[in-house]
Amino acid sequence: MGNQPEKKGMNFPSGESLQQVVNVVNEAAQAVDDRKRTIVDSSIPDVLLGAVGAGIGGVGSFVALYGLGTVGLSAVGITTGLATAGAIVGGGMVAGIFVLAAPVAVLGGIGVGVASHLRNKQLRQEKERLYKVALEKHQAIIEALKDETDASRERLDYLQSLNVLLERAVRDLNQDLGTERAA
Repeated sequence: MGNQPEKKGMNFPSGESLQQVVNVVNEAAQAVDDRKRTIVDSSIPDVLLGAVGAGIGGVGSFVALYGLGTVGLSAVGITTGLATAGAIVGGGMVAGIFVLAAPVAVLGGIGVGVASHLRNKQLRQEKERLYKVALEKHQAIIEALKDETDASRERLDYLQSLNVLLERAVRDLNQDLGTERAA
């Protein structure tokens, strides 16, 4: 399958990995619409604080930068979810693993080649769409930084953190699209 992209070298190997970019793009849209919005008001404050801390240098990729502020799933959340799933068949956490894994095993053998091709095509289309939107939002944030020179320090830090995140997202999406084109 020579025309499929090499996923190992990709910054965003799946649709799920693009959700982080969507979160930042949505936050940038809110930042542009509400000139009083700061990191405190954000839906991703930890990520933005991580970006402020990392600044312009240091962290190379968007995913690494985004991950600085992401806590992840808690052990309590995971075990509760597994126990709930296991209760469906009258078991506990261990049974929950099998309940949640069964559909994956059944569906795994059906149409793998076709599904993989469609997923790759959809992933590429979503990356292209997100690249354009992220580029637009990045430009809007740059304009806001120019227009709001008299804003509070909190607002300027907020805009700058979005600027850093969007700059990295645009660069990494462009790199993925270039990698896919070359593959």
